Amino acid sequence: MKLYNEFINIAKTLNKELDITPLLYGSLGLEKVTGLNFSPEDIAILIPLIFLEEQWEKLKKIMELQGYKLVDLHEHEFRKTNTKIGIAYIEDLKPFADVDYHNLGVFEDDGAKYHLLTIDDYLKVYNMSLLDGYRRTKKSNKDQNKINILNKLIQY
Repeated sequence: MKLYNEFINIAKTLNKELDITPLLYGSLGLEKVTGLNFSPEDIAILIPLIFLEEQWEKLKKIMELQGYKLVDLHEHEFRKTNTKIGIAYIEDLKPFADVDYHNLGVFEDDGAKYHLLTIDDYLKVYNMSLLDGYRRTKKSNKDQNKINILNKLIQY
């Protein structure tokens, strides 16, 4: 719950300061969609590409004002004590996993607006991730286990 609450704080700030409605991604987003525990270790957020390019300095400053330090520029990864946030761009969903990010639902929690993928979208993403050698070895069987669980959920 701690990671999710932190995401809500970040989302509120992104909503207010940059007019971004972030997508809660990764295991934490998957937990929110399914109600199951996937033991997320970090917060994965997708935002429009323009904020990782032309408006990067603005985004970085806002994260720093929240107490985060940039630890990996290539991965757009920030850290504050034990909390790690990875930021990628939402436009990659279409070419990567054929997920149309234009039609994602908007959720609201404690004044924060954000997007979530559907279970079907997560299946597409994790199936594509399995084709990625780096991720397959790094995450061992985690992605395959998620796919198995998602397939079961869809059947009911």
